[in-house]
Amino acid sequence: MELQLDNLRAFLHVAEAGSFTRGAAQLGVPKARVSQQVRRLEHALGCRLLHRTTRAVRCSPDGERVLARARSLLDAAQELQTLFAGDAALRGRVRVDLPVRLARRVVIPRLPELLARHPGLELQLSSTDRLVDIVGEGFDAVVRVASLRDSSLVATRLGALPMISCASAAYLRARGTPRTVAELDDHVLVHYAADLGADVPTFEYRERGRTRSRPMRAAVTVNSADAYAAACLAGLGIIQAPHDGLATALQRGELVEILPRLRPAPLPVSLLHPHGRSVPRRVRVVLDWLAALLRAHLDRHAPPLPATPRATRSARRAPARSTRG
Repeated sequence: MELQLDNLRAFLHVAEAGSFTRGAAQLGVPKARVSQQVRRLEHALGCRLLHRTTRAVRCSPDGERVLARARSLLDAAQELQTLFAGDAALRGRVRVDLPVRLARRVVIPRLPELLARHPGLELQLSSTDRLVDIVGEGFDAVVRVASLRDSSLVATRLGALPMISCASAAYLRARGTPRTVAELDDHVLVHYAADLGADVPTFEYRERGRTRSRPMRAAVTVNSADAYAAACLAGLGIIQAPHDGLATALQRGELVEILPRLRPAPLPVSLLHPHGRSVPRRVRVVLDWLAALLRAHLDRHAPPLPATPRATRSARRAPARSTRG
């Protein structure tokens, strides 16, 4: 029986997801169809590729050998199909995961431009604050705002999100504004944790080029960026978050930065993909567009650095000297 690429694609998604149900969802087809495609592939190759149990699906030794080559083979076939096609003829699905705020405020408003240039593209856009399983959930690209762990994924550093510590104006009126790290003992945090209750609340800050942390008490713990900011605005405690997402509330005076000379380390922003060196053209187009868009956004939205006393005295001594280019 002839080897069909659609059958190989179905096997790849099921094997990486560890589930026929999740693999079918990624492909957007019924589970029964995916199961049939995998059986056809096994028949064509003359071997069992998957061990099926009531709880999970895992590759057989032969399945592991096929899986090791399946993605590169499918990517090469996709690349061949689009090798001589113009931008308007570029087709296929690209699955992307983004943090909620970047998706809503930066990427989605600009998507019409990308799809106008490439009307044959179909984007599946996930926006979540959790760390997704890039391979297991079938993503082609993921934007991650965090320090990266070692992995087989290809990562491109896009920049960093400057961080600040802040609290609501009402909270500071009630409890006072901390001027030193020691004074934080009289305050509480809003704690952010992807897994509720999984770690200890701490206040992080940079001092003399080193990152330090101080344990603090948290009155409330949340697991989403929107809830984190909302809890701070409600006066439930201090938060440490990217300046970009808080700029409007800071300008309105609803939030107030504290300890500006002891800001947390910036959060790195990276673009990851699982395709190695053989990136399908449709995915490469989306990767390049995301990288350019997010780099420009990160360059524009850094908060002003707090002035040092020395710089202020120098400015007084030389008022006529301009610091603008």
